This record gives sequence, C-alpha cells and structure tokens, in this order.
Amino acid sequence: MLTVEDFSIVYDRDGSPLPAVSGTAFSLAAGESLGIIGESGCGKTTLALGIMGLLPGATVSGRVLLHGRDLTAMAESERRRCRWRHIAMLFQNSLEVLNPVITIGEQLTEPLIAHLGLTARQARERVTEMLAATGLAPRWLAAYPHQMSGGMRQKALLAMALACGPELLIVDEPTTSLDPESRQAVLDLLQDLQSRLGFAMIMISHNLPAIRRLTGRLLTMYAGRVVEEGDTAEVLRRPLHPYTRGLINAAPDFFPYKDLWGIPGVPPRAGSLAGCGFAPRCCQAGDFCAELPPELREQGSDRRVACHKGGIETVLSAHGMVKTYRLGDEAVKAIKGVDLVVRHGEVVALVGRSGSGKSTLAQMLVRVLPADGGMVHFFGRSIFDRQATAVIGGMQMVFQDPAEAVSHRLSVLEAVREPLDIMGHGERGDRERRAMAALAAMHLPTSTDFLRRTCHGLSGGQRQRVAIARALVTEPALLVADEITAMLDPSTQAVILRELKGLQHQRGFSMLFISHDMHLARKVADRVYVLDQGYIVEEGAAFEVLNGPADSLAMSMPAVTRN
Repeated sequence: MLTVEDFSIVYDRDGSPLPAVSGTAFSLAAGESLGIIGESGCGKTTLALGIMGLLPGATVSGRVLLHGRDLTAMAESERRRCRWRHIAMLFQNSLEVLNPVITIGEQLTEPLIAHLGLTARQARERVTEMLAATGLAPRWLAAYPHQMSGGMRQKALLAMALACGPELLIVDEPTTSLDPESRQAVLDLLQDLQSRLGFAMIMISHNLPAIRRLTGRLLTMYAGRVVEEGDTAEVLRRPLHPYTRGLINAAPDFFPYKDLWGIPGVPPRAGSLAGCGFAPRCCQAGDFCAELPPELREQGSDRRVACHKGGIETVLSAHGMVKTYRLGDEAVKAIKGVDLVVRHGEVVALVGRSGSGKSTLAQMLVRVLPADGGMVHFFGRSIFDRQATAVIGGMQMVFQDPAEAVSHRLSVLEAVREPLDIMGHGERGDRERRAMAALAAMHLPTSTDFLRRTCHGLSGGQRQRVAIARALVTEPALLVADEITAMLDPSTQAVILRELKGLQHQRGFSMLFISHDMHLARKVADRVYVLDQGYIVEEGAAFEVLNGPADSLAMSMPAVTRN
C-alpha cells in the first residue's frame, strides 16, 4: 500500500542545509503495523511529517507512493485531498495540535465537512459515533481542550484522525506524558480500533512494550538513517545493531530490575559525519567505521542492518562442549554438549544451581581446564590453548575465591602487574602505570603504602577488587566473572558489582557473569543461559527468561531451549 523510496529531507537553517532524514526506504502492506524507534532528534517525527507532506520550506527528495501514486509529486491541493481520507496522523502533543479557543466538536467535524462533503449535522453524527468508539461521551463535544485530561485529548485526536476512514494512520508518541492507566487505555483503544477498522499503522514511540504489542515490523532510526529493520519480536529479542541493543537495554519496562545506564554520548547531527554516525558511541567501532556510512544490508531472513561489521560481533562462541570427570571407576559427566555465544559489549549471565557445571564450563572456555570435546572460537578463531588469555585485548577470568586466585605473597602492585609481566608487555614503568590505572578504576588506593601491601593483609572485598583489576589490566574484550561476589557481604557485593558494571558500560567489553543468584543476574544481564546438570535448559533475553520472581525460576527446569 505504501512504498517509501530513497526518501530524504533537508531543512534550511539560516541559509545552511541541515539534513534530517537520509535515504530512507521501506514498504507497508494494507493492514500492517510498522514501529519506528530511536532517540529524540533522530528523524522519526520529521519522517512522518515528510510522508504527510507537512514540511513547508524543507527540501524533500525521493518518492512516497500510496497505491502507486507519488505523494511528493502531487500539487498541494491534491495532497490535501489525500490527507484524512487516505492517510491521517495522530500527533504527539495534543495541546499544541488542538485549538484552545474552539470546541472539540467543531475541531472534529471540520475534516469531515472539508474532505467528505458532509453537512454539519451528518459530521456531528459521525463524530459522535467515533467518540463513542474511543470511550468518550457525546457531552465532550462541547468542551474546550483545556477542560479535558491528557488521555481524553488523545482519544479525541484519535477520533478525529479516524473519522474520515483513512487507510493509513501515523501515530507519533501516542502515550507521551500520560499516566500508566491512560497510557494503557490509549494502547488498548488503538489495538481494538485497528482490529475492527483494518487500517495500516506506522507507530513512532519510545515505549518499547507498546511497540512490541502493536507492531509487526520495526525500524530503528539513528541520525536520520534507518540502521536496523526486521520483525518486531525478533529485533527486540535479538537486536543486531549495537544502537538497537542500547535502546532496548535502556528500557525500564523491559528490564525493571536493572540499573539504568543509557547509551554514552549524544547523536550527531544527521549527515555531519563522513562515516557511520554511531561510530563515536559504538563499543565495536573500527578505524574504517569513520570513513564511509554503512549501507542497510540483508542479514538473514527478513533482517537488514546498517553496520560495517554486519551487526554485533560474536566475541566468544562455544559448540558441543563436553567434560567428564573420573572418580575412581566412575565417570561423571559434568558438561554435556553445551553451546554458548557471547557478543560484543553484552553481559551474558550463566545461572544454575551449585554443582550444575557453571565453573567447569567457564574454565573450559578460557582453556584453564581442558575440554573432552567441543570447540571454542574467539572472534572467529579456534582456541586450543591459553593463547586468548595471554594477549592484550583477549579474555580474562576472575575466579570465585580471590585468596586462591591471587598469591598472598605478592604485593598489590605485583599482583595486578603480573599478567603484563608474564606477557612482557612494554617497559616496566608503563606496566606499573597500567596497573595503578586498573586499581584506580576499581576505586582502590594507589598510594605507595597500599601498593606495597601484601595481598594476605587485604580484606575480602579489597582482595576481590585487586583480582578484578588484575583481569582488567590487559584490557580484555571478554571478562569471565565466576561467582565473584559469592564470598562477600551484601554491601561490598553491591559496590563491586556496580563498579564493574559501570566499567563494562564505559569500556564496552563483554562479560560472562556466572552466578547462582537470580537477583544479581537480573541486575546486570542482557541475555541468560540456564545450566542444569550439565545441560543448557533455557536461553534467551533476560527480560524473558528472568521475568518472573527469582524463587519461581526453579532449577528443576524442563530441558527446553528458548531460541
């Protein structure tokens, strides 16, 4: 029904061109629903207004085809006849849209008289029907906008937008500034009316649960460009672009138990960067990302991503991992054909009961413990020994007991510097500077007295921070954290986890967080694997797997994998 081809919009600001939307393309079938997400200022509303032809003074290029007719090539008089009858828009701010000195009834009947040629009486009857469909009594026709609540004004605008029976409704932030009850009522109404009337819908919203509920396909916009497109449920469950993942992880409705971090930095002005607009904020950006803007390319069935690396990179992948222990004459299978993937910049939780095989699997992944079967790949390269842990930018592990992991005879400085000493990285002075920076990142002192203190003289919390600093000193791309707070008091545990998550968010490294504590996993994880008796019994986005109460997520789960 609707086809948008190479659509671009440029504003003229004080004689200088200001790109707002660049090269957007998508299609929409009759009755279909499309969601558009992105930060404020990324071009979502401008795109909607451009489709409607409501941007006087802006330069528009490309085509917007409605049933094959190009709206951008029409004269304004012809385009005006298409609005309301064929394509209508529910605007974001009802107080800005509605005229404060004209009654609701007058404002709702105006499009019917102008576009359908109805008499005033016929228009009023039609509006009364539409108001009833939205749950508003006829008496509100005599009200002025300021006499209605925000939810009621939004319902009135919806009635006005649908009064002429359009085939396509564009909805721009329909629930912004509404209370939860009004928000739910408006969403219920939209869903019910679309089901009954059959119109197609483009929904622009920051409310990701609403997008998931009401749309079938999804576009992510950034700096005026579409950076990801696909099935809504699949994109929200498994985003391929780092920006889409950042938006999802910042949504409190999806992750009600996590601390809110957001995406570091701010969006650039559309068209102001030569390369990828997201590169300055991206955890996996390379030098070439700043050279050319990435094209929106197919990535599997019904998915398109604009990323030079084809989407979020896979840092670690393990396939068919097997481990058997020999206890006398008995063979005990600890890990039974486990597959696991960790992608760039994400936190993956590996949860399960004590004895389920979590630590065994972790040590196999970093090759501290030899596997009896299976393959481990680090950035696509097979890992057969400890080569990935013996380099800068590789992977490191923080063990459960810092007293066993760090020699009590070493000084604090020696313990943190030791991985660099073993690698022979740089000069001694550079290694010491790196070690002190790692200690400072974990909020430990860097005074001479503390640096010379032996590790056995530290508290449990200090020793664990030293162990984490020791792992971070090599700037790993992947940190494997094995029950790192299990031996700490709740206060120390909370402080260390927040500091570590803050560093992960700031630096963009990946983390495999191993725990039997569901509450902790909820606080940090983007994705979750549940391990039970050596098997992965469930896997998926944290907002799905860890959605219920922690004590109800029984470790006696059925052997069913959530893909």
